[in-house]
Amino acid sequence: MALRACGFIVFRLANCVPPPDNIEYLLLQTSYGEHHWTPPKGHVDPGEDDLTTALRETKEEAGLGEEHLKVINGFVQELRYEVRGKPKEVLYWLAELMDPGTAVTLSDEHQDYRWARLEEACNLAGYKDLQDTLRAAHKHLEAQVDK
Repeated sequence: MALRACGFIVFRLANCVPPPDNIEYLLLQTSYGEHHWTPPKGHVDPGEDDLTTALRETKEEAGLGEEHLKVINGFVQELRYEVRGKPKEVLYWLAELMDPGTAVTLSDEHQDYRWARLEEACNLAGYKDLQDTLRAAHKHLEAQVDK
């Protein structure tokens, strides 16, 4: 059975910049391994539903709780890959940080964070499936602006 993790692609709207260039994504740099960059995410605890996991992990890893976030309807992406030879599934929802000035508070699992526009976020993300997920999130947000 695959390991399952859930998280949020958290974004904020930067002030004084016209759309769509005002969208910035939160990426966290791990304090272990290759120090890779990812959105906040983590493993599902027994008896926990996926969305609850995403909310808990975002609070634990970035200090951003449900009261800080607005979940965007109609977006969820599933990534499947292998970690040390074992299958892993990750579900990402999309959430807006309602107050762009809210401070990020890292857990000891991460050593740094960055708010980045799409192309920088994709460069930091490194992995194609995560880059594709960030681009899909961006496209979803652009489509909502166009409505």
